[in-house]
Amino acid sequence: MNQVKAKKHLGQHFLTDESIAKDIADTLNLEGYDNVLEIGPGMGVLTKYLLERPTTTYVIEIDTESVEYLNTHYPKLEGKIISKDFLKYNINEIFEGKPFAITGNFPYNISSQIVFKCLELREQVPEFSGMFQKEVAERICSKKGSKVYGILSVLVQAFYEAEYLFTVHEHVFNPPPKVKSGVLRLRRKSDFHLPCSEKLFFSVVKTGFQQRRKTLRNSLKSFNLSDNLKEDTIFDLRPEQLTVEQFIELTQKIEANAV
Repeated sequence: MNQVKAKKHLGQHFLTDESIAKDIADTLNLEGYDNVLEIGPGMGVLTKYLLERPTTTYVIEIDTESVEYLNTHYPKLEGKIISKDFLKYNINEIFEGKPFAITGNFPYNISSQIVFKCLELREQVPEFSGMFQKEVAERICSKKGSKVYGILSVLVQAFYEAEYLFTVHEHVFNPPPKVKSGVLRLRRKSDFHLPCSEKLFFSVVKTGFQQRRKTLRNSLKSFNLSDNLKEDTIFDLRPEQLTVEQFIELTQKIEANAV
């Protein structure tokens, strides 16, 4: 097998530019972990550069044709190809609680879901990098006040330092996507445990942005806020006007209000 046919239903766009693949591999600083997991390796254009690094590379790939190709062309991956759906697979069957980094040229149709899964695994994932649809990468890294600042931005930046690294143009893919791509890097904060209920924090952020045009006083009505708490000036703001730190402060206030 010399080629894998890109499958539209899997959101496959194979990167063909070797220098960009190497640049993505180089985004990982390899500190705090010995294992790297590449999601959706396709024909291994990024994989070959990951295999040159002094870490152990695993790949997870749902496309059986790609799995066959990788088995044929990358003998170093023997025993390290996981033919599963990353979103549904318990990755600790492989890593057993050990830390690992995540990278990849992510299928655009599930890229946000991959980030949410990474957040669930944040205790084990000190570093995450990869290629997204440009607007998704920008949203993850955006700051308060931006039109694209939202749930993904706040939840990711509560636990990770997010950095937009570079833009990738359409012509370096086969088939070319209709949009530009962006590569980002997330590095977990040294203290990534929040000083509030993390479950409540997720709920406050998601509920607030579900009605992003409304003030928090109106969008967070379901939290049964006391009249006294609703007088706090933070509730005059809309969700996109709050920094990550202010969302944490807001969660602390709601938590105290419930006691």
